[in-house]
Amino acid sequence: MRLRPTPTAAARPATVAAALLALLLSFLVLTPSAEAAPTGFRVQNGRLLEADGNDFVMRGVNHAHTWYPDRISSFAHIKAKGANTVRVVLANGDRWTRNDTADVANVVSQCKQNRLICVLEVHDTTGYGEQSGATTLSRAADYWISVKSALAGQEDYVIVNIGNEPYGNTNYTAWTADTKAAIQKLRNAGFDHTLMVDAPNWGQDWAFTMRDNAASVFAADPDANTVFSIHMYGVFDTAAEITDYLNRFVTAKLPIVVGEFGHDHSDGNPDEDAILAVSQQLRLGYLGWSWSGNGGGVEYLDMVTNFDPNQLTSWGQRLFNGANGIAATAKEAAVYSGTGGGDTTPPTAPGTPTASGVTSSSATLTWAAASDATGVTGYDIVRVSGGTESAVTSSTRTTATLTGLSPATSHTFAVYARDAAGNRSPRSGTVTVTTSSGGSSAACGVGYRVTGSWSGGFQGEIVLRNTGTSAINGWTLRWTFPDSQRITSLWGGTATQSGSEVSVAAASYTATIPASGSVTLGFTASRSTANPSPTAFTLNGADCSVS
Repeated sequence: MRLRPTPTAAARPATVAAALLALLLSFLVLTPSAEAAPTGFRVQNGRLLEADGNDFVMRGVNHAHTWYPDRISSFAHIKAKGANTVRVVLANGDRWTRNDTADVANVVSQCKQNRLICVLEVHDTTGYGEQSGATTLSRAADYWISVKSALAGQEDYVIVNIGNEPYGNTNYTAWTADTKAAIQKLRNAGFDHTLMVDAPNWGQDWAFTMRDNAASVFAADPDANTVFSIHMYGVFDTAAEITDYLNRFVTAKLPIVVGEFGHDHSDGNPDEDAILAVSQQLRLGYLGWSWSGNGGGVEYLDMVTNFDPNQLTSWGQRLFNGANGIAATAKEAAVYSGTGGGDTTPPTAPGTPTASGVTSSSATLTWAAASDATGVTGYDIVRVSGGTESAVTSSTRTTATLTGLSPATSHTFAVYARDAAGNRSPRSGTVTVTTSSGGSSAACGVGYRVTGSWSGGFQGEIVLRNTGTSAINGWTLRWTFPDSQRITSLWGGTATQSGSEVSVAAASYTATIPASGSVTLGFTASRSTANPSPTAFTLNGADCSVS
């Protein structure tokens, strides 16, 4: 926080010397502690700290609030999945409908109510210089000044991300000067918040403009309270590129977060496993794109289907429940749950679940609600095998439908409850479900085709048809690749691969295939020179015809 001068009355000549001497002595005495106590988040030694000095590592997602203002329940659902941060898409009115001061204040309130840190961004700057209608960082700064009353006093809870991906691939070298000017405009307007700045080149900084000028941009902030944000899509498709980029900031003691990333993209296939692993290793924040509502051909980046928290996509399952994911690594901000009187009491255990609707590959569990003084926000369903557990799914209700179960197998499940502070209850009792043996032979048909290929990789499509007379409720599709192909991402289900054998469990939104109906899966995969197609598929253990 900067110290600003205040006007004083002119001193009388007889007291000037004494006043000057007193002023000099005050500087000598106060210089070591002259900087005012921080009012919220701050950067120190390359790390993002809360006001009390706690290190804060973002673990969260992006939410497209400006296009879906009615989906206000998403904040609670994102929290229930374990996130500690949400990056909220806003608009200044130059390109999309403006989010006014009242709406911004409500967004901040929702973040605080759900114990989330709010990263607020203006999206209208996206691709400036290349994208028609995109606006400048200066205009974005003007917007923040216009809604300042909604942000004043919220420095503990809000980080201001000045503008999303503020340059495309045209004239992007102007990013440095424009970013410095926007930072200084906000500081001069009295903003003491931590500021976040996105990279140019559609956020991916492939020309290293942000990387090579980050030190001078940071130095241009009189509060020394700016965080850099890199968006990792197709440019960051190898672990080496991800590690090198992030390590350069860490070595320079400049704060960096991965402000957006996905498991796939039209410009290439990012290495999401490396992004998560390296971020965890370096204790850097990450914010996946995005909760729901994607369009324009990137619908596969939705983490849940149609904003339903109980319909995790394969990407959502990976980000929330996979290795180095949100559920395993997120820690709630100390401003909500720190030592200063935060909630540390867990909910009571949920009731022992009961099973219904058991098929060859799915079952529905229902349980009695847990109780908690501040309210239960969600439930985690786990598979129990001996003394080990593995995450299956989560739910904001007291029921969940599990899909992708192996046929003719006994499965044991239990449930935990979570409250708003992230406290987890004792485990419920267990229930054992035995799935049926699966459908009959020739009740399914599979169409497999390669839709695009490139050196070392390809994209494929599988159409799974129900050729029987009754609906398929829950399924697992299996096949064996004839060469060295390996799935790198898949939408429409959750893929696992061991050697050349692939198993795909249905997503919640593809689990039911009506009689004579079909579902379509898409995937990307790596390959060697050859790329022969699989010749045999089984669905729930039964052979499918192949066409």
